[in-house]
Amino acid sequence: MRVLVTGGAGYIGSHVVKTLLRSGYEVTVLDNLVRGHKAVAKVLKEAEFVWGDIADRELVTGILRSRRIDAVMHFAALSLVGESVENPTLYYENNVIKGLMLLDSIREADIAYFIFSSSAAVYGEPLQVPIEEDHVLLPTNPYGATKRAFEEALKWYDSAYGLKYMSLRYFNAVGADPEGDLGEDHRPETHLVPLILQAAMGKREKIIVYGADYPTPDGTCIRDYVHVCDLASAHVLALEALTRGQSSAVYNLGSERGLSVWEIIQAARKVTGRNIPVEIGPRRPGDPAVLVASAKKAKEFLGWKPCFTDIEGIISTAWEWYCRHPEGYDGK
Repeated sequence: MRVLVTGGAGYIGSHVVKTLLRSGYEVTVLDNLVRGHKAVAKVLKEAEFVWGDIADRELVTGILRSRRIDAVMHFAALSLVGESVENPTLYYENNVIKGLMLLDSIREADIAYFIFSSSAAVYGEPLQVPIEEDHVLLPTNPYGATKRAFEEALKWYDSAYGLKYMSLRYFNAVGADPEGDLGEDHRPETHLVPLILQAAMGKREKIIVYGADYPTPDGTCIRDYVHVCDLASAHVLALEALTRGQSSAVYNLGSERGLSVWEIIQAARKVTGRNIPVEIGPRRPGDPAVLVASAKKAKEFLGWKPCFTDIEGIISTAWEWYCRHPEGYDGK
């Protein structure tokens, strides 16, 4: 099969591209490099890279037709929660309006299958944990709201036009390709594990823990961390399920095990062998005490089985990448 991966030069998209290539798929990547990295193309040489925007209808339709694409995997979204609060226009334009333009290009080219990179941010403050897919969707920021809006659009595109899709709601993606060629390089960086490892490398003075008075065993927030390569494998399984005739569906992707911020810091200290300075700061508004997934549905219907289950092992893959790429990707 031939797959178009939008945003395939980014963190999760690039790992999915590598997994697709290893699974025997022909891959074309479309990325405008607003948040992606051109250097990824040097690593994933078997894929074709096209630099352009998903809103360019002529370009996208041309790619879909000329490469005889069978399926699209969509990662070309903006994903910084704080930025979305400060500039919701940017997020609705990129994540919803441009996303709909992509869907219309897909319709025009008569593409049958679509895999969407969604987020646990669609749930907002959880009413119960672990969170299952039928949990009410009440996002607390524009980022999560745009993911929810696009999921709604997919439902209606399936009903009206027959576009079969899988929407995969990630919890906290962490880690890096164990071979050390692909990793996490956001600018600015907002994710916990990279921030901790940057502190371990001396690239930042300390790590700030936002709140140590939550109703959790050690007072810090608890989150569900899943290795990026396990996320990548789920995308291939989701596409295989669609091609076997499985109906459109939504799946959570998480480890089903909660770890506190303090536990992540302690694990990083063991992995790096370095003392990571910590400062306790005030809570951030809207941060739930506990977010943990139920991934039972993905395991049952997709046959998904995460391979990376030990947090120190997961952090080790990220640490190895940062040690090999202390300044991030070359050529950024």
